[in-house]
Amino acid sequence: MTVKKSICHTVFFLLALVTLVPVASAQKYPEKNIRLVVAFPTGAPYVLALMIADRLREPLGQSIVPDFKSGAGGNVASEIVAKTPPDGYTLLLTSPSIAISPSLYSKLGYDTFRDFVPITLLATVPNVMVVHPSVPAKSLNELIKLAKAKPGTLNFGSGGLGSGSQLGSELFKTQSKINILHVPYKGAAIAMNAMLSGEVDMVTSTVPATIPLVNAGRIRALAVMANERVATLPKVPTAAEAGMPELVVITWYGLFAPTGTKPEIITRLHEEFAKMMRLPEVKAKLANVELDANTSASPAEFAKFVRAEHDKWARVIKEAGIPVQQQ
Repeated sequence: MTVKKSICHTVFFLLALVTLVPVASAQKYPEKNIRLVVAFPTGAPYVLALMIADRLREPLGQSIVPDFKSGAGGNVASEIVAKTPPDGYTLLLTSPSIAISPSLYSKLGYDTFRDFVPITLLATVPNVMVVHPSVPAKSLNELIKLAKAKPGTLNFGSGGLGSGSQLGSELFKTQSKINILHVPYKGAAIAMNAMLSGEVDMVTSTVPATIPLVNAGRIRALAVMANERVATLPKVPTAAEAGMPELVVITWYGLFAPTGTKPEIITRLHEEFAKMMRLPEVKAKLANVELDANTSASPAEFAKFVRAEHDKWARVIKEAGIPVQQQ
């Protein structure tokens, strides 16, 4: 063999090795347990975290260990993950807060679009607009007419400034061009109790939190803020049916990794999580807690979704004049 041929063969061999490195890396990953930092310790995130830990142990060959880090509306968990090595062994399970917080806080310990790689959407739950039975409106259109007839007399409760319950009602307020007053509380459950007592007229809340109260006649559901009706509230129309197709308020939960995580690891994680969420038994278990399994077709699609959520709620925050908060 000539020297020239020998060099060519060597170069070809090295190029082949380089090409195979990502494949080998993806096949070997994970080689140890994965830490799943969960932004909220109760409700849907808790259910999802336990399901993930149980279902993905076998296909990944390693354990996913939930680490619940609540605080500052999900920002504590996000900051923790943003500062971890991008090796695929620390992931973030969070809510729309990661898309909303940049418009609400003057200083964050992370940058949503610089510090994270979106992996996939996992599950969604629609919101519903509910009123106290003393409010005479029986539909969304009747509520709008009532608010326009008596501007500034109706009010809505929320879980606090910038909370999802406030933003949902603010979106309704701006789209319908009505004047209703905001009454913030220290948590969505407190706001719901305030409405039950007649202290406030209406609240935007997730479907699971309202079903028992609607069925008991303690509150009245006017509209599901989603594209389709909810099976557990079959008689409640969607906002679109009331002529407000853009009144969509969905609470979602998704998975993120620190920026710099290898693309092949992101792809592997997306595939495994998507496969898990397609299982009939997983869908059924989530349906029992009013969650819809709803994964993204690709990490890129989820990234586009997160950006759209950010832009949407940034506009609502600006239009509502919600003041920028300190951490």
